[in-house]
Amino acid sequence: MRDTSGGGLFVLGSIHTEMSAILEERNAPLFSRITDRLTLEHWDFETLFEMFAAHGIDDPHHQLFLWSLFEGVPKFYRDAFDQGVLIPHIDHRHRTLRRLFFEGSSPLRDEADNWFLREFRGRYDTVLRLLARLGPCSHGQLAEEFGRAGTETEKQLGGYLKILVDNYRMVERQLPIFAGRKDRKGRYAITDNFLMSWLGALAKNVSAARIMPLEKPLAAADEALAAVEGFTFERMVRQLTVECSRKGLGDFALTEMVQGYWNSADIEIDLVAIDETNRRIRFGACKRNADKHDTGAFEGHVGRFLDSREGRRFRDWTVEKALYSPAFTGSARTHLEASGYLCRDLDDFRHLLSPQKD
Repeated sequence: MRDTSGGGLFVLGSIHTEMSAILEERNAPLFSRITDRLTLEHWDFETLFEMFAAHGIDDPHHQLFLWSLFEGVPKFYRDAFDQGVLIPHIDHRHRTLRRLFFEGSSPLRDEADNWFLREFRGRYDTVLRLLARLGPCSHGQLAEEFGRAGTETEKQLGGYLKILVDNYRMVERQLPIFAGRKDRKGRYAITDNFLMSWLGALAKNVSAARIMPLEKPLAAADEALAAVEGFTFERMVRQLTVECSRKGLGDFALTEMVQGYWNSADIEIDLVAIDETNRRIRFGACKRNADKHDTGAFEGHVGRFLDSREGRRFRDWTVEKALYSPAFTGSARTHLEASGYLCRDLDDFRHLLSPQKD
């Protein structure tokens, strides 16, 4: 393009170490030549709901299953479409897993190893696998498991985590709302749903399918994914709450990013949302299965928070208590709302984000 007047855009799609070699090493031809960075985000939920509707995927649990695997990455949904599984089906979970991961020609069978884990060797891989198994966990919990897996020290674990968080952004350090950056109550979690699902549920079962009848590891993978979906649903609800607020379409106007709250003893709240302008605070509990909501336990956690040092300033605010699940039956919603709880499911969020399409 050197002889053109307009120039052009070069898009470099590669894994992190190769990108770093091209752009950041002092002897590389493109060192210090970057003028701008363009970050392409996933599809937002408004787009996802539109895509789900176009393919007839109206079951909220099916939507959660797909999002827990693929988030908003268009390439993965195209793979699902090409394999004929981006459709409603009574056995959609097993069909999707079989065709995308377990068969010899499955397009995502080696995806994680080729594009996510190819750069890692040894202990980085160990840290990621431990986080996938444990879910969000404290540094102490992770260090204890890390020590059992080898002979390296907690200091070395800190080095691995720093690189996974700062350089690769595959791990995040989550903090309870109101906590400072150096607060010791932070938890570590894998940031990418696909990687979390692969390491936490799929990898060992895809390998097992090479040496045993397919149905057994396929069923084991499905069961393990159900546990992963408990963690990913919390993330989904927080991101949906933020997107609705950002677009002015929700029923709660955030004045700071929504987070959970926990302490080292007896308080664990999945979601705390703040509307400083209108002096509203919303507490949320997230359950993959609506029948699993324990309102008594939820009340206890909220009450202890409001009695805590951080919570006392909200005593004269409007306090809302919300229960989140992929779907509520009509009778369950009626009963819970009569008891003073807000019920929010994926259909509610879809209506909020796409009111003109209902």
